[in-house]
Amino acid sequence: MVKERYAFLKTLIALLLILLCLWAAQWQYHRGVDRHARNTLIIEQSLLPAVELGELTGNIDSFEWRTISIQGVFDDKNQILLRNRYSDGVYGFEQLTLFVFDQRKIWVDRGWIKAGSNATIPPQLQQTSDESVRITGRLRLDSSLPQGKFFAVANNAQRDLVSQLDARKGIQTEDFYIDLISVSDTAMNPDVPVELPELSDGPHMAYALQWIFFAALVIYGRRLIRKSA
Repeated sequence: MVKERYAFLKTLIALLLILLCLWAAQWQYHRGVDRHARNTLIIEQSLLPAVELGELTGNIDSFEWRTISIQGVFDDKNQILLRNRYSDGVYGFEQLTLFVFDQRKIWVDRGWIKAGSNATIPPQLQQTSDESVRITGRLRLDSSLPQGKFFAVANNAQRDLVSQLDARKGIQTEDFYIDLISVSDTAMNPDVPVELPELSDGPHMAYALQWIFFAALVIYGRRLIRKSA
């Protein structure tokens, strides 16, 4: 029987590849578990009845996606537009407006608005009033705030968007925000409200099985090489 050349090295490489495949399979499996748990949390929290913000006790993080209700006033002098937002394939912005209640301030995501017809024309903002209103929306953590380039838009803005302005500059707000669902004054309801994220578990479990299959292929390939030596 002819001794296989570099047998130890080939076996070592095969073992390393197998370990890498098993690590990748475990990583994908845990990603799938985490995503399923998050989807379950979103569904359960969003189906609960709306409550007053003041009724929430304990760690606010545990109430993410819960529908809450707040009485207060919109401050349309403090607004944010987030770039690169699309609705049905149409380019636009996501509009966030400051909301003041009980001497506290919070950002409210009022949904998508269409961009102007060209880069020099600002979008038509959804208007508010200075009257007290009750808003209902989903509580979101500040760390989940949609990412994008910030634009501050004054109440009387025409063509002068101030790019790259920090949304929090000089303003102390809560460490959570609201995805607006409805307003007591229906004229302020979002035309295109923020939707729940896609609640799919994704392909992670399939990818985990795929990596296990790759590990099996390495074992099979190593055996073939050994037999052919």
